[in-house]
Amino acid sequence: GGTWDLFRYPGIRSDSDMYTFGYNFRPWTGGKVLADGPSIKQYVHDTARENNVEQHIQYGLAVVSAEWSGTDKCWTLTARKEATGETVTFTASFLVGCTGYYNYDAGYKPDFPGEADFGGQIVHPQHWPEDLDYTGERVVVIGSGATAITLVPTMAEETAHITMLQRSPTYLMPLPSRDAVALGLQKVLPANVAYRLTRARNVSIARLLFNRSRKNPKAMRRLFLAMVRRQLDGKVDMRHFSPSYNPWDQRLCVVKDGDLFESIKAGKASVETDHIERFTKNGILLKSGKELEADIIIPATGLDIQMLGGMDLVVDGHPVTLRDKVIYKNVMVEGVPNAGMIFGYTNISWTLKAD
Repeated sequence: GGTWDLFRYPGIRSDSDMYTFGYNFRPWTGGKVLADGPSIKQYVHDTARENNVEQHIQYGLAVVSAEWSGTDKCWTLTARKEATGETVTFTASFLVGCTGYYNYDAGYKPDFPGEADFGGQIVHPQHWPEDLDYTGERVVVIGSGATAITLVPTMAEETAHITMLQRSPTYLMPLPSRDAVALGLQKVLPANVAYRLTRARNVSIARLLFNRSRKNPKAMRRLFLAMVRRQLDGKVDMRHFSPSYNPWDQRLCVVKDGDLFESIKAGKASVETDHIERFTKNGILLKSGKELEADIIIPATGLDIQMLGGMDLVVDGHPVTLRDKVIYKNVMVEGVPNAGMIFGYTNISWTLKAD
C-alpha cells in the first residue's frame, strides 16, 4: 500500500468507491464508500496477512536494475538496502512489475516565478510535514484535481480561509460517504455475495455514465452542472465549475458528501479560476492583477509518472526505454521476454483491470 502509507495529507481518501476499488476476492466491509487512507492501508495489510503474502515480502529494498540474459534465460535484479546502501541480487525466470506508475520520491511541481520571494511556507501534499499547523492561517491550494478537492474542505475547518486556485475547472460529482443499499445487503446476505452485487451495480452505473457521456456529451454536461448548481444553491459563480471539455474527456472528481460545496457556501473556502503571474512576498499575483494573500501555499499539481519503480531495464546488454515500446494489453512489453506489468484503469477504479 505505497500510496496509502506515504501520502498523509489532511483528509486523504480514495476517489473511487471502495466496492470497485477493493480486491475482487476480499469484500470491503468498512462501511464508507470513499474510505480514508488509514482504513485502506489497514485493508491492504489485512488482505496480505490473510493470504500469507507478508512472509514473502522483503522490505527496505529498492530495485535498481533488472537485466535479462537470453543465454541464461533468466532475470538478474540488483537491489539496494535503504538502511545500509548495500546491494543484493536476485534471479528469476519471470519478472512481474506491480509498482504502479508514480514517482514516490518527488511529486510534480512547476517552477513558479518568484517562489523565492514568498515569505510563507510551500508544502507539497506528497511530502506533508507531520508538524504543520495551519490553524488560523490563510491557505491557497493550487490545482483542481482529486487532491485539491480532498484537501480544501478538510483544511477549511481549521484555516482562517482557504482558496482553491485553478487554471480551469473540473467536473465534480457529489457522492454520499455511505451506501445504504450496500449496508442493507450486508445485513441479510453473506459478505462476499453482498460485495459482488454492490460491485456489479457500481460498475454498471460507472459504465452507464461513461457511455452516456460519450454518446450525448451535451446532455450529460447539463446533468453534471445541474447537480453542482443544486449543491451550491445558486450562490456561487458557475464559471468556476464549468469545464471547457466534455464529461469523461478527463476523469470526474468525486466530492464526498458535498463537503467542498458546504465549505464554499459557509464562506470558509473559495475558488479562483485564473493563471499565476508570479509568487510574491505575501502570496500569489494572478494574471488578472488580483493578489491572493497566503501564509501557506500548497501546489496540488500532480505526480510524476514513473514506470517499474524507476529501475533500469536491460535486455541482453541493451537498455530498454519503455516509452518507445508497444505494450500488449498493458501487460507484456515489446522486446522484453518473460516479463509483464500489472496496470489498472485510469478512468475508473484501478483495481478492476488489475484484478
